[in-house]
Amino acid sequence: MIATVEVERFSLISSRPIDKIIAVIKAAVGHPDMVEFVKTTAAARTYSEFQSAVGEGLGKTGLMLFMELDQGSVIRKATGRDKPRMVRLIMGNPLIMQQMARHVPDAGSYAPVTVLVDERPDGVHVSYDRMASLLAPYRNSEALAVARDLDKKVETLLSEAAG
Repeated sequence: MIATVEVERFSLISSRPIDKIIAVIKAAVGHPDMVEFVKTTAAARTYSEFQSAVGEGLGKTGLMLFMELDQGSVIRKATGRDKPRMVRLIMGNPLIMQQMARHVPDAGSYAPVTVLVDERPDGVHVSYDRMASLLAPYRNSEALAVARDLDKKVETLLSEAAG
């Protein structure tokens, strides 16, 4: 089966330097050692222990950075130029994911979320695909409520970062 999912993209254009935007985002999310994080969460015997382990890795936004990909480096190597700069930040919170995925299992394919920060001629673009739009076709009110809260959290952070 193939389903069509309409996606809403939250996107801002900023005159701030890309390094400043990335720094603001990264300062607001946790940075757990992912190898240790996986070991600790896997070793949790109860959900309470799991919540505690996750909580230790969260930043002030209630989110953590899972991975940072310098996608611009691939383009720069291919072109031999020093631009564009493009960074993909994969971030989220496993506790939020489970709140959505227990109602809509496909939410697990969308969380953690991706934030793209990239330089273009008109400024630095900061983009995020809204979780609520990804889950809307499933028509589950519980999952959508969690997704909307997540969207608000991410969009507030990106708005602050973009200035």
